[in-house]
Amino acid sequence: MRHGGAIGSSAMPNGVSVAELCRKHGVSDATVYKWKAKFGGMDVSEAKRLKALEDENAKLKRLLAETMLDNVALKDLLGRKW
Repeated sequence: MRHGGAIGSSAMPNGVSVAELCRKHGVSDATVYKWKAKFGGMDVSEAKRLKALEDENAKLKRLLAETMLDNVALKDLLGRKW
């Protein structure tokens, strides 16, 4: 179910409770409230942009970690006495 406008800005459709929607979709109440706290009031386009930035940030963190491991390995290799 996709609506325009802000995320979390309207009541549940057809008067369905959060607990019922959670059971139907297999998520916990806590997850829904966490999502609402994070994305509530955002437009769909803003939420998509946030997700894209989070994905890019995760990718950059992985690249940095790999580079740091390579650096440690090279220092270890260069520090050995032949």
